[in-house]
Amino acid sequence: MIAVVAAIALSTAAGVWAERRWGDGARVLAVRLLDLLLYVGLPFITFFVIARLKLDAGVGVGLLLAYAELATVGAVAYLLATRVLRAPRPVVGAVVVGALLGNTGYFGIPLNAALLGHDAIAPAIAWDTTVSGPMFYAVAFAVGAAFGTRAGGSARERVKAFVTRNPPLLALVAGLLVPDALVPEVLVTAARGGAFAMLPIAFFVLGVTLGSEAEAGKLAIPPPVSAPLVTIVGLRLVLAPALFAGLALLAGAAGARPPTAYYVQAAAPCGVNAIVVAHVYGLDLRLIAGAILWSTAIVALAALAYVGLGGLL
Repeated sequence: MIAVVAAIALSTAAGVWAERRWGDGARVLAVRLLDLLLYVGLPFITFFVIARLKLDAGVGVGLLLAYAELATVGAVAYLLATRVLRAPRPVVGAVVVGALLGNTGYFGIPLNAALLGHDAIAPAIAWDTTVSGPMFYAVAFAVGAAFGTRAGGSARERVKAFVTRNPPLLALVAGLLVPDALVPEVLVTAARGGAFAMLPIAFFVLGVTLGSEAEAGKLAIPPPVSAPLVTIVGLRLVLAPALFAGLALLAGAAGARPPTAYYVQAAAPCGVNAIVVAHVYGLDLRLIAGAILWSTAIVALAALAYVGLGGLL
């Protein structure tokens, strides 16, 4: 856990430093890295991980609860952003995407291992692959296409932008259709390792974004607290895990108890892949970056405190 937190802190700090040191060069590099993730890294990882995914009935109920929880969180995020905050469309999209996407892969899997032991890794991966993956490829990209400033003006243009700018979704469909015998194990192993290798790249881009906005006088480090930011962090870290716990309690009373790892995944901080959605479709990148930084810091400090207290006890 300490290694994961250190990697996040160092990668983010490196991004801020690079932006201060090289300015436009660092920002161009960040854009190129995002394009590399979107068009190469994510499709490769998605295809080979999905192609070998094996699910059993024991984890199915919890995954259904996860979708029910996230559907509720997304609806609440939309209502708060439009009816209470009365935010512009790029902010509405950022609030919904930030609330929906949890960092259940880069952060959630090692967090489960640190808090619950290695037995929690398998269900944590199941959540990340079958819940967070589709929420990112399908729902978050659809929200970005619907509310972003770079997706076109008409409904037809936005639908086209959703399909043509979404290589991971195409890889997901291909991974579900390809026969297992055609998927080399060495590439599956490389894809799983690549998922963790994306952590420093994503947080480096986050650091460059934070540094750029701070230099332009648009964002302080740490980002200031605002109503949309509090909304995202509150929905992601409070409402989402509370809803899942309530649904799981009902399911447990009916004899279907979800794995403990699912509770941890439900409380994961905002996913760094939200930056990709904001970049591609033109959502409020400053808001997304701030929500990722604050929510990750809160969960990381809470996890370190829990691990430290466990060691003392």
